[in-house]
Amino acid sequence: MDLIFFDLDGTLLNSASEISPFTKATLSLLGKNNIAYTIATGRTMLSAKNILKGHVFGLPQIYNNGVTIWDPVEQKLTLENLLSKTEISKVMSVAGAHGITPFIHAIDNHQHCIYHAAPLHDVEKELISKHYLDIQAKIFPIEELSPNSQVTNISMIGSADAVAVMWREFNTHSNLVAYSGPAIEGQLFSWIDVHHRLANKGVAVSTLRNQLGASNVICFGDSDNDLSMFHLADESYAPENAKTAIKELASDVIGHNHADGVAHFLRERFSL
Repeated sequence: MDLIFFDLDGTLLNSASEISPFTKATLSLLGKNNIAYTIATGRTMLSAKNILKGHVFGLPQIYNNGVTIWDPVEQKLTLENLLSKTEISKVMSVAGAHGITPFIHAIDNHQHCIYHAAPLHDVEKELISKHYLDIQAKIFPIEELSPNSQVTNISMIGSADAVAVMWREFNTHSNLVAYSGPAIEGQLFSWIDVHHRLANKGVAVSTLRNQLGASNVICFGDSDNDLSMFHLADESYAPENAKTAIKELASDVIGHNHADGVAHFLRERFSL
């Protein structure tokens, strides 16, 4: 059994952060040919909801870089490798030292909640007003974060220089891993996402591989957070726009995500 895992941003999605009509038709052909596929993304379920609306993803789906697995058939949510109070405090301390507001993402009562202190910069205020409210997450002041909250990850946005320093510090911590990249707000800004070190796409892909009985795992991805699943995949493919490290690890480099590279490859690979 072939089992395909798609990263979303920079891989399956185009420049408008959408699944193009050509890619949608290709996914339909996969389904008609009984080729199993799902997603493995750093996005939360809520931020992916509108993107996936109208598309058939019937198998369990990986979110939050492997922290969350959602089974749409059984309506079951599985959470693994959450952040502890000690780890949350560490992230908040580092962020505070750099004048950056941490946004703490948690699953409370099956609802995506985001806890944060008062934003310090316009780019943080814009993140709340244009993104977090748009995905219909529940927003709370940091004081309302419960000791029992199931914290999946902590995200931040700030100056590229400050984020680079924080990225290095988090990635030397024994229990934390951080991913970062340029923000859409411009070259002066970067985003950073911090998880428990044991939480990654590779662990979640292995779980679903065993659960679904797949004999051949095929992964598509473009960035650092895809490396863990590339390491265990039988076949791994990076679009032309991918980071150098993931291109070097991939079985092959395929077309650019803006040009439906994944879909064109799939049609050739499976003779669709």
